[in-house]
Amino acid sequence: MKLGIVGLPNVGKSTLFNAITNAGAEAANYPFCTIEPNVGIVPVPDRRLDRLAEMYSPKKVTPAVVEFLDIAGLVRGASKGEGLGNKFLSHIRQVDAVVHVVRCFDDENIVHVEGSVDPKRDIETIALELILSDMEIIDRRIDKAAKLSKGDKKYLSEAQFLTKLKEHLGTGASARTIECTEEEKEILDSLDLLSGKPVIYAANMDEKGFAGDYHKNERYQAIKEIADAENSEIIPICARMEEEISGMSAEEKSLFLSELGLPESGLDRLIGACYSLLGLISFLTAGTPEVRAWTIKKGTRAPQAAGKIHTDFERGFIRAEVIHYDDLIALGSMTAAKEKGLVRSEGKEYVMRDGDVVLFRFNV
Repeated sequence: MKLGIVGLPNVGKSTLFNAITNAGAEAANYPFCTIEPNVGIVPVPDRRLDRLAEMYSPKKVTPAVVEFLDIAGLVRGASKGEGLGNKFLSHIRQVDAVVHVVRCFDDENIVHVEGSVDPKRDIETIALELILSDMEIIDRRIDKAAKLSKGDKKYLSEAQFLTKLKEHLGTGASARTIECTEEEKEILDSLDLLSGKPVIYAANMDEKGFAGDYHKNERYQAIKEIADAENSEIIPICARMEEEISGMSAEEKSLFLSELGLPESGLDRLIGACYSLLGLISFLTAGTPEVRAWTIKKGTRAPQAAGKIHTDFERGFIRAEVIHYDDLIALGSMTAAKEKGLVRSEGKEYVMRDGDVVLFRFNV
């Protein structure tokens, strides 16, 4: 899973990136501090791996990972090449989902590229640049579909949908909000539009705003209204606080979060929201050599899940021996689970569930 952290300059993108990756990306008080995207690989927090490690005492524990890209700040006119617009837009095209950091605090020592803090305006600024870039792509596809429709009528319906999509974007709405049929959805997906990327809004507050009742914060509410309208996610976050937490030991971090009344860190909440937004789940493999988590899409069948481990597993798939994590932990061992008949033998049509502990049988 690859996530792009985006936003206007000086909204806290690099501070958040530093906090969740400990990568030491430069965070400075001037626009375009980030030119090439900083990249950080972050393990996905999964307490189930710790319990399985206690059970199996493996030589290695390997969590699933998320790749974060800290992408250069955007300004008005990016779609026409202003600032680092062309670089910014090409970097967004690489990611599976966008984490849009929106500033929700005042600080006279941190300049705002627009001169003031206004989350609604800031979101619309970036949304407009993505839409303008998308419309150029759609114009080219409409011309191509119109020419091809003279020899093949199937392109006529494509041209009609693309025209509808262009009109939709023309209202300032993103591609991800358009209603379409399954056939139209295939066309939409083939375009790989920037405004079609799933979005999580990270409402970046200062410590005072975050520690208080942020739900009543007008700036947070302005972002939530936009997120709700387009069926996106919103996460309140304090990038500075996350940066402070990132330097703590696990015990100190747990105590700090407990004192704040928070069950988990911003990173945990962010990754959880991304999994949900992208329709992802994790299955687990466990043994003495390694305990590991694997990320797949919801609805993935057993052979394709096996293929995540190795293509030979999918090609020569025979069956999957499956037990759910909760059942395994409750019984204490795989031997006890087998005695109780809770280890199932599943075939090629089995749809994987989050938390399945699996042993794949294959022959090549």
